[in-house]
Amino acid sequence: QVQLVESGGGLVQPGGSLTLSCAASGTISGINAMGWFRQVLGNERELVATFTNIATTNYADSVKGRFTISKDNAKNTVYLQMNSLKPEDTDVYYCRAYSDYVGRPLYEYDYWGQGTQVTVSS
Repeated sequence: QVQLVESGGGLVQPGGSLTLSCAASGTISGINAMGWFRQVLGNERELVATFTNIATTNYADSVKGRFTISKDNAKNTVYLQMNSLKPEDTDVYYCRAYSDYVGRPLYEYDYWGQGTQVTVSS
């Protein structure tokens, strides 16, 4: 089992910045990808930014140039630096740790954090 603990959400004005953190613990040997997803009300969670394999990053088009994902391997922690925040970035952000190996089922190992609320409003 993998436990994911998120922090860093909150209320920020448009144009402001926030940094989200996600610390992983437990049996993480099967995990090779971590990242952030968000869930628009009633819809499927969508990718925001992820690390896959060793250092490949993926970003949603809507956040490219504004958000940056980074990681500290020694701390098993992934960060999401969010700049130039917009009201439409308001959402619950979920950390996800999963497996993405060639020749293996995607999300064979799949773990979610509890979510952290980000609200962008004046």
